[in-house]
Amino acid sequence: MARGSKISTDGGGELGQNPFAALGGLGNLPAGPAKLEPPAKGEPAGGSKRKQPNKHRGRVEIRRLTGGRGGKTVTAVSGFVGIGEAEKAQLAKRMQKVCGCGGTVKSGVIEIQGDKRDAIAAILTDAGFRPVMAGG
Repeated sequence: MARGSKISTDGGGELGQNPFAALGGLGNLPAGPAKLEPPAKGEPAGGSKRKQPNKHRGRVEIRRLTGGRGGKTVTAVSGFVGIGEAEKAQLAKRMQKVCGCGGTVKSGVIEIQGDKRDAIAAILTDAGFRPVMAGG
């Protein structure tokens, strides 16, 4: 094919048959999904009948670690089941804000700087997890 020549994409005879040509003779197609009414006052907007978020999301372990950190204390939260990295990062950000310190998510474990086990346990309880103090 020569440089600069263009192929027509209008569905004409050059491309063979038009796959959408048969749809023209079907007549009236449905207009789309029916319009949903806004939820009544006091009902959740998502259409779900549940009033509260899931309060049984599993057991997570809260540990205080110092090894390999030059004597600095880190609070580590592990044991999440069925939770993605994005939600772990969101939880870590919330913990950092409440505790007023730094932190990160490393290989599925949330690490918060300092010994903040009580504050982190309260945040995890609000999020629907069952925090357990593990280790020393």
